[in-house]
Amino acid sequence: MKTTEPLSGAPFSMEGKAVMMERALASAGISILYQDSALAIRYAENLPEHLKPPFKTGTDDLRLFGEKNGEQLKNLKVAVLATGRPASIEVEIAAGSEARIYEFKIERVGPKSSPGILSVISEVTESRHREKVLKSLLRELSHRSKNLLAIIQGIATQTARHTLSVDGFLVKFRGRLQSLSNSQDLITDSSWRGAFLFELAQKQFAPYWPDSTGAMPIYGINAHLTPNAAVHLGLALHELIVNSASHGAIAAGATAIRLDCVETTLDGRGAIEVKWTERVLATDAGVDLEDNSFGRTVLERVVPTSMNGRASFLNEPGYIEYRLVIPETEYEILRR
Repeated sequence: MKTTEPLSGAPFSMEGKAVMMERALASAGISILYQDSALAIRYAENLPEHLKPPFKTGTDDLRLFGEKNGEQLKNLKVAVLATGRPASIEVEIAAGSEARIYEFKIERVGPKSSPGILSVISEVTESRHREKVLKSLLRELSHRSKNLLAIIQGIATQTARHTLSVDGFLVKFRGRLQSLSNSQDLITDSSWRGAFLFELAQKQFAPYWPDSTGAMPIYGINAHLTPNAAVHLGLALHELIVNSASHGAIAAGATAIRLDCVETTLDGRGAIEVKWTERVLATDAGVDLEDNSFGRTVLERVVPTSMNGRASFLNEPGYIEYRLVIPETEYEILRR
């Protein structure tokens, strides 16, 4: 049978063990308080820097932690002394110009004839901050998800209302859903900060723009749009490019399309104007964007209303022009 060999070296002295415990407490960020049955503090180890000045042997919770926190801790410790049941509590303590959060784990120690209170204190400020940020992000995600679902519901309802067949509905609805997905990909990649105009346009145009003609002409300011503006402008660009691929310049074999973004004003405040121009020789250009079509409703009403902007749409034989003015609350100019 194998025997266990004793560890080599001399055993630690009591002083050595105390030093090791102090270092362990310091590296773990844990403080220890011992109080007698009268709740006078008799021993403290590794107190936070901002608590060291008020600490003196024999002091109490009120003097060390302040009147409000001290009274709360005192009442809890009195209950622990009386019942012997451990308790825990989180306390927010001022540390200069900021507040730090500490967790107190409190238990009764020592003989029944002369019990004391041991408090193990650990700082949880960072973890509570992370929890708070996570909850905030989850609330924001829930809010954005509800908005997105509302947009999808509106798209489905209006597409069905303006489509005569199930097949036609499926084609248009899937296309609009994919447009929404493309915009959402850019927004998600930017950690929900939004999307750049040029990248948004290229993402929307890619499935329909002929590969043989090179990149689509996009000029002017590459404004960074808010998530709201990116989603709705993406829908507008989708309607324009799909119409062109089905009935306009791209369908006619031409690529006389241009997208421009310039600075302007709206009601006396800064704004940008996104302008789509399309020329085509065919006389039936823009036939799908009739006055009562959902595409035209998106361009003239849904998109500008969602941004508190303004839009104009010109649909003439051989020429289509769409202008969308976006207020400064829905974008910022990071690069030109």
